[in-house]
Amino acid sequence: MWKKLLIVVSVIGAAAFIAKKVKDANDERALWHEATTAPDLR
Repeated sequence: MWKKLLIVVSVIGAAAFIAKKVKDANDERALWHEATTAPDLR
């Protein structure tokens, strides 16, 4: 039983880590996009 619980906790931890990395990458890309696009001066 403990082995199954450890595997489930490990999978959940890995999924959370990957989700955080993806979110951070998306935030970084959005920031660079905002910083490098010309301002709309209309």
